Amino acid sequence: MKNITAKISLGVFTFYLLLAALAFFHLIAKDFDLVNNTQAYLHPSSQYWFGTDIFGRNVLSRAIHATGTAFSVGVVSSLIALVIGVVLGSLAGYFGGWIDSVIVWFYTTLDSIPYILLLAAFAFVLGQGLGNVYLALGLTGWVTLCRLVRGEFFKQREMGYVMAATALGYGSFRKIFHHILPNILHIVVVQSMLNFIAAIKIEVILSYLGLGVEPGVPSWGMMIDDAQLELARGIWWNLGAATLFMFGLILSCSFLIESVRSYLDPRARSVG
Repeated sequence: MKNITAKISLGVFTFYLLLAALAFFHLIAKDFDLVNNTQAYLHPSSQYWFGTDIFGRNVLSRAIHATGTAFSVGVVSSLIALVIGVVLGSLAGYFGGWIDSVIVWFYTTLDSIPYILLLAAFAFVLGQGLGNVYLALGLTGWVTLCRLVRGEFFKQREMGYVMAATALGYGSFRKIFHHILPNILHIVVVQSMLNFIAAIKIEVILSYLGLGVEPGVPSWGMMIDDAQLELARGIWWNLGAATLFMFGLILSCSFLIESVRSYLDPRARSVG
């Protein structure tokens, strides 16, 4: 809390989280899907801060609800990737041998496929939908975390405290989850936060390409897609709202991640 940048970024992130929660329970921005064709393409005003879209819907309300979509995609998909990456990375790094060879072969094969093509393939197979976006991002976003956890386990399993646990007769499960994992928690937390940001950005790309959320679900990607035909007519507020909201969230998360990394990583604290 002594870090000014960390406090500001945490405040902005909390503001976005509050917006997403209030929108989820329909306590604010209730008119996000209210169609009024007589008010199509109204310019920004005191009533509609970011104007209205082609259907007369409040662009600001849709951007606020899209924040909830972004948070849900980021949280759920990063949790899926967290479980897969930590479990596979721990097994590979602790046991080594043929278990390590199989897991390394698996994530190397997955990582050799261009990521956007892999996501597109998942999206085509699963179809549009928020749940399918969770699965597509979660099942493809664990590779980096798995590689990092595996490398740290290789180093930590030879440390004195693990040797002492072995001498005391502790089993592999206890040594993995009670001894080694807590010592590499900073890597897991930081990489999961990076996965959170990546999932939000990729969801925007997929929705822009028509492979993300289903029509009707507020998404910054859908708003940007709608804006590509509107810019020639001087209608910029769909693009402006989506870009501004996404920029604020991604920037605050980036600064927050750096602050968390510096705090959790013992090596970074010793250098500081």
